[in-house]
Amino acid sequence: MHPLAALFICLAINMAAFFPAYIWQTDRLTDICYALTFVAVAAYGLAKSGATAANLTVFTMICLWAVRLGGFLFIRVHTLGADSRFDAIRTDFLKFGAFWLLQGFTVWMMMLPGTLFFANRVKRVPLLAFIGIALWLAGLLMETVADWQKYQFITNPANSGKWIDIGLWRYSRHPNYFGEILVWLGIYIYTWFGLSLTQSLVGLLSPLLISLLLLFVSGIPLLEKKADKRHGDNPQYRSYKAKTNVLIPWPPG
Repeated sequence: MHPLAALFICLAINMAAFFPAYIWQTDRLTDICYALTFVAVAAYGLAKSGATAANLTVFTMICLWAVRLGGFLFIRVHTLGADSRFDAIRTDFLKFGAFWLLQGFTVWMMMLPGTLFFANRVKRVPLLAFIGIALWLAGLLMETVADWQKYQFITNPANSGKWIDIGLWRYSRHPNYFGEILVWLGIYIYTWFGLSLTQSLVGLLSPLLISLLLLFVSGIPLLEKKADKRHGDNPQYRSYKAKTNVLIPWPPG
């Protein structure tokens, strides 16, 4: 599977979804399209390279993650309504379109280890590769539990105006993001055993990208700013923030 073919798929799917999203001014397509793009690229890669045990493992890791994330976000947006992230650009054709192009390009970059792995038609990997599966599974379980705990918390009217500090959120202010980083680090480590040196360096862009986005761009900074604005005057919140790690789960200090 050539990386340019994967890029075409990513951009084509996202631009196809952009037009109805803009016309109907809806956020209900954004996250489900994001998840489906991963599945489409993985399915195409598997079809082109053959259903070896190694390829099926990568395909399964990507698809289980995508189905979990897409399903959760689909339920969340239908429950909570519009996504406030797009309030400033939803009505602007160029800015909204640029977001969809960027989303497609982001999927392509995150899929680089898998895309290159499929292109190499890998038949088997050493037992050490299962370290990647272990990290992937730990991350998937962590973000699943964290997302469910937060969803249950914010949809409970009794918690209106509060911040979540129970379950995994007692040990990290963003445990779901830590799980997300583990997922893509795990996929990268597994695929690393089927990549050349150059390919492994290119594939490293995947876990680096998701880490940078969550740590410094669209993840933690936005949520921390929003939480500070809402709860910053509350001494209990300031205490929670001071004692709880921002990302890596750890007993409160």
